[in-house]
Amino acid sequence: MGEPAAQSTGELIPPREDITSRMKKPKTAPYANQPRVVVAGSINMDLVTRCQRLPQAGETVSAENLVQLPGGKGANQAVAAAQLGARCHLIGRVGDDAFGRQLTGRLAEYKVQTDAVMVTPQISSGVALIGVDNSGQNAITIVAGSNGQLSTADITHHRSLIESADAVVVQLEIPLETVTATVTIAKSHGIMTILDPAPAPAEALPQALYEVDVMTPNETETQTLTGISVEGIESAIEAAIVLRQRGVRLPVITLGSQGAVWIDESSGKGLHATSCDANVVDTTAAGDAFTAALAYRLAQGHVPAVAIPFACAAGAAATTALGAQNSMPTYDKVLEFVCQ
Repeated sequence: MGEPAAQSTGELIPPREDITSRMKKPKTAPYANQPRVVVAGSINMDLVTRCQRLPQAGETVSAENLVQLPGGKGANQAVAAAQLGARCHLIGRVGDDAFGRQLTGRLAEYKVQTDAVMVTPQISSGVALIGVDNSGQNAITIVAGSNGQLSTADITHHRSLIESADAVVVQLEIPLETVTATVTIAKSHGIMTILDPAPAPAEALPQALYEVDVMTPNETETQTLTGISVEGIESAIEAAIVLRQRGVRLPVITLGSQGAVWIDESSGKGLHATSCDANVVDTTAAGDAFTAALAYRLAQGHVPAVAIPFACAAGAAATTALGAQNSMPTYDKVLEFVCQ
């Protein structure tokens, strides 16, 4: 993995030793500085089948198994924040069905506060139908279900949660106007806002969503938002500058195994945090772990040069187990990756 060239606007933030010198382990568990994180977003049941090959149109193939895994970017990020030690509330909707009860129960097991998870009658819970072939290729069909019913009225009803938060996290698996309403309420009360613009938006984002405090797109989402093809650190920094010019206070572009880049607020320079080595089992929801860990660390009051490498370590740790929510690392697990 190459560092930026000397003449580049990019500066490398090293992993491990140099980062850990900046990160002071709390003498007690992270609960000594326990931030309140509110997530507004999607809750899905992922139905995953594995088959030798994916079917063609009109064809039926046999699958080897079927696995039900709780998912949805909003729920994943809420679980990740709670696992790290945040007091986390999730605002979302499930259907009045068996999946809805299972999903809500699992969130509670992970200590996510579900008082604002509402039940939608006569609508199914959100479902992702995922077929995976032997080469690892997949085909995914998303049923928004109750996620599509999360409304601006729901957000207004739970605005007291938002107003009392240290950080508010949103994604794009719920209606765009609902995301915008959440950000607007949070910003009107000076609450830090974090947008994970995933899945990549099919329509232009409203300006209000470019005025979030933090945005965490991956390479594909960055290209959709800026038109810049991200193929490495230099082009990622170029795209991050564009996002900052559009209003994002702290654009953080995730680069998978290459870590992440961001623009330093005071100097305007592009900075790069490398990723941590990991025995990768499943990359599902690594981006959700990154966003949640970044929200958690920034809400604790850490500067980006500390928070972003911590988030990179969380993303790496999440790849070492199969699935989404069950792979979200604890605070101590993340420190193992940062400190190795």
